[in-house]
Amino acid sequence: MPADPLDAIPPSFAEPVESFLAWLELERGLSANTIQAYASDLVQCAQFMQAHGAADWTSVDSKLVSKFTADLSQKDYARTSQSRKLSSVRMLARHLVSENLRKDDFTELSSSPKLSRKLPDVLTMDEITRLLEAPAMSTPHGLRDRAILELFYSSGLRVSELCGLLLQSINLDEGYVRVFGKGSKERIAPIGRAAIKAVRDYLSGGRGQFVKPHTGSELFLSQQGKAISRKMVWVMIKDCARKAGIKKTIKPHLLRHSFATHLLEGGADLRAIQEMLGHSDISTTQIYTAVQSSRLADEHALYHPRGKSGK
Repeated sequence: MPADPLDAIPPSFAEPVESFLAWLELERGLSANTIQAYASDLVQCAQFMQAHGAADWTSVDSKLVSKFTADLSQKDYARTSQSRKLSSVRMLARHLVSENLRKDDFTELSSSPKLSRKLPDVLTMDEITRLLEAPAMSTPHGLRDRAILELFYSSGLRVSELCGLLLQSINLDEGYVRVFGKGSKERIAPIGRAAIKAVRDYLSGGRGQFVKPHTGSELFLSQQGKAISRKMVWVMIKDCARKAGIKKTIKPHLLRHSFATHLLEGGADLRAIQEMLGHSDISTTQIYTAVQSSRLADEHALYHPRGKSGK
């Protein structure tokens, strides 16, 4: 059994990294190998920071990050390896800010080798329909799962946001949910008629079957009467995708990516999508314009008389 990279991390740096890696698994749905790569990168960075005077992540600053970047370059790491390591550190820094463990992003002024940005996968409308129709509506579990899927696709919520919804978070008459996103920022996310109906069906015919004496006001419940976990949601989505015959790699953010891309393709304003997704920076939302452009290019190459392969 391979050694755990975290065994080598300085103790004062360990807890935030462990929390971040758990977030990568449950929120982002990354594989064990990918998470281990993140762990190795962050252990290397933590060791460097401690050796250069930092007591923990709260005392790391941009100058130390610049020194770490220079050290990677001097050790002749490939540009892709340098970029990956710095990306790991940058993601951790943003996670620390979102969890209120730091007020600033200590990597904000750092730069890394320019590499092409991977576009997020999205589902087609046919795949969305098949996925939404996968749960068996004759059971409480099916009613719950259908409500989760419909709400996901209708609102673009993060997995953690959906799992944290309370009964009082959702207003079905007005058609919106109130969520607390990264950094405890509150926002209102509109939801459509299909999602409203699915949630109503779940509340009237499904949720009561999960309620136990200790149950609180959580909207989506597990078999034990507690709030459904992010991992349970991810497993459910993968199972529904399998039943729907979807071959794409299924990750928790897939419905969120599909939500944003389909809104943009339908003519929605990018700033409105940014607000619905809870992005603090418009550049994060702009990746979906690249998804749209890529799909349009594929359609052009496939169907234009002078764009077809071999013509």
